[in-house]
Amino acid sequence: MATKTNPIIHRIPTTKTWFSRWFAGDDKKYAKFLQQDISIRKWLKTQLKDAGVDHVEITRSPDQLAVNIHTSKPGVVIGRGGLGVEEIKKQIKKRFMGGDKINLQINIKEVSQPQLSASIMAQNIAQDLERRLPFRRSIKRALDQIMKAGAQGAKIEVKGRLNGAEIARKERVQSGNVPLQTIRADIDYSRCPANTTYGVIGIKVWIYKGEVFNKDKKEKKE
Repeated sequence: MATKTNPIIHRIPTTKTWFSRWFAGDDKKYAKFLQQDISIRKWLKTQLKDAGVDHVEITRSPDQLAVNIHTSKPGVVIGRGGLGVEEIKKQIKKRFMGGDKINLQINIKEVSQPQLSASIMAQNIAQDLERRLPFRRSIKRALDQIMKAGAQGAKIEVKGRLNGAEIARKERVQSGNVPLQTIRADIDYSRCPANTTYGVIGIKVWIYKGEVFNKDKKEKKE
């Protein structure tokens, strides 16, 4: 089952939490808020493609919407004098709020170890493949960076017309242990497409950071 399920969704709400936190109250608001969240995330991932965005958290209250952007390059998102954040706020209100009067807050949070972020590493591999770099070199380099950053295990899979081959195939590299069925395992997972001249290549990255409960015990002892 764990090989067929997103490892993050598989662990909600035991060791993982939701990236959207709000209460709708009725079905109409729920559908509206859900559509807004999905649209905002897609737009931000497209606009901030070179900013190394890990994930976007969205929280709501009756009169406030907070968008927390976790990125490895906060300077790229903030822009000179904060103009980047103001432009993001302006575009979100214009494109997705539909005239709703709500206090929009944009928070930029830095990812301290981007090599341990599955989303950022998948984006880096996608950029390499779009620049026509050899896929084996790209995924092995990414795997080395992940393991040197302190991961206990990692797995990278690419699938499609690799190096322009006529027949699509799948290639996978792995190092260390990646226990997908262990609920207490802290596993980060992400998928990312690479739009090459030969077609779309799918990229999947799993990063195992250790057991969550062991980390909690160490924090209590300290």
